[in-house]
Amino acid sequence: MREQVIPHKVGNRSGLAGQRRGGAATQKPARRESGSGAFASRVRALLGYLPAFLKFALAIVVGVLIFAGYRTAASASFFQVRTVEVQGTSRVSLDEVRALVRKEVEKTGVWKADLQGLNSRLEHLPWVRTAVVSRVLPDGIRVRIAERVPRVVVRTASGRFRWVDEDVVLLGEMLPTDQIPSFFLRGLNEEDSEIARQENRERLQKFMELQRDWDAAGLSERVSEVNLMDLRDVRVQLAGDNSQIEVRLGSRDQAERLKGALKALDGKAQASYGSLISYIDMNQGTRAIVGLTSGAHTTSAGGQPTTATGAPPTGPPSEKKVDHDLAANAARMKANPEVTGTLENKTKKDRSDRSTTAGNKSDKSQTTARRKQ
Repeated sequence: MREQVIPHKVGNRSGLAGQRRGGAATQKPARRESGSGAFASRVRALLGYLPAFLKFALAIVVGVLIFAGYRTAASASFFQVRTVEVQGTSRVSLDEVRALVRKEVEKTGVWKADLQGLNSRLEHLPWVRTAVVSRVLPDGIRVRIAERVPRVVVRTASGRFRWVDEDVVLLGEMLPTDQIPSFFLRGLNEEDSEIARQENRERLQKFMELQRDWDAAGLSERVSEVNLMDLRDVRVQLAGDNSQIEVRLGSRDQAERLKGALKALDGKAQASYGSLISYIDMNQGTRAIVGLTSGAHTTSAGGQPTTATGAPPTGPPSEKKVDHDLAANAARMKANPEVTGTLENKTKKDRSDRSTTAGNKSDKSQTTARRKQ
C-alpha cells in the first residue's frame, strides 16, 4: 500500500502582513485644534450643563414664590386667632390672660405672633411665675402657666395685706377665704430696685426662721405682726388683749427674749398699771424693761414704775389712768349699792383733784409769764 500524506495548509503570511501594514496605514494622528476650536468646545460643554442650572434656578424661584404666598396667607383671616387655651391656673385670672393674648396676636395672626414677647408680658401679671406660649395652627394659641406659691402675708405701707412668694414678689391681696397666717410681716422695702429686693429676701428668710421657732415654742398665737424694717432691731406687736403692746427683741435670741417678755407681761398684768403698758424692751437679754403710756417704766424685778431717770413718777396720775379708775368705780357702784356713797365721794374727790391740778398749772404759768415781763 501507498501511504497518503495530507499536508497542512498554511495561511498566506504575506497577506496577514499586508493587512497589518494596511491597518496600520489607516490610523491617522489627531489634529491639534486652533484657538477658535477650543472656545467652541467649551461652549458646547457649558451648554451641556445648562439644563441642570435652569432646573435649579427654577426651583429657587418657585420656593421664593411659595414662601411669599405663605407669608401673605399668614396675615390673612385663615391664621387669625380664634381659640386661646390656658392651662395651670388657680389664682391667675383666665379672662385677663386671654384678653392679653388676643390683644397681642390680633394684628399679627397666629403664624407671625411674637411668642417670646408674649411670654415676657404674661410673666408680669400677678401670680404668674413662668409662662410658655405655643402655636396651635392654624388659629389657636396655647398658654401654660406656672403660678407663684404664696408664702407670707405682708402689711404694706398703705396698710393693705398682700401675699408674697419666696422671691418676695407682691402678689394679690389676702382674701377672706384664705387661711389666716399666725402673724404678718411688716417693714418691707417697697422700692423697685435690686438692692431693695435683696434686703427683702433677707427679711423674708428671717421672718420664716422666727415663724418656725415660735411655732415650735407655742408663741405664735400671741403675736400679731413682726416688724423687720431693721434686722438689728426686731420688733413684735402682740395680739388679742395686748395688741397695744410692742416687744423689742433686738438682733438675736428672739425666741428666748419673747418668752421672757411674755413672762414679765403676765406677771404685771394684774398690777395697777397693767393696762398702761405700751412696750417691753428685751434688748438687755433676760431683763425686761416695761414702758408705760405715761412715760414711766419698770423692770422685770418688780417694784413701782419709775421714770426714765429711775425716780418714781411725780405729780398726778395720767389722764388715761384716772379715766380708767373712774370707769372702774362706776362699775363697782352699780354692782354693790352699799358702797355707793363712799365711791361717789371718792369719784368727786378725784375730779376735784384734777380740777385743782389744772388750776395750779394755770396759775403757775401765769406767774412765770409775769416774772418774765
